[in-house]
Amino acid sequence: MYISITGLKPKGILGYFKFWMLAIPSFNQAQAAKGNLHSSVKKMHGFQCTLTAWESRELMMQFMRSGAHLKAMKAFSAIATGKSFGYESETVPDWENAFTMLLEKGKNH
Repeated sequence: MYISITGLKPKGILGYFKFWMLAIPSFNQAQAAKGNLHSSVKKMHGFQCTLTAWESRELMMQFMRSGAHLKAMKAFSAIATGKSFGYESETVPDWENAFTMLLEKGKNH
């Protein structure tokens, strides 16, 4: 199974509203996407975080490059900063472990 963790911080008040206008449809898309096994969101230490689990990295990439998520990615640099981290696992991590991995191993965006 492929685990994907993101933590984003909206830029300013306008970025905050634009972020949510894009994040909600993107999360709804993830929940309905082929291969999605788990989807959750949580605010942690100032980051708006997502934790998703997928049958495979390939199915996660198909989701990532389509629909609402693609639209959000194209707008990302104007509305937020953050990190992402993905890896193979047999279990979905709890939020504390996921957030620690994100901070320690995540790629800055």
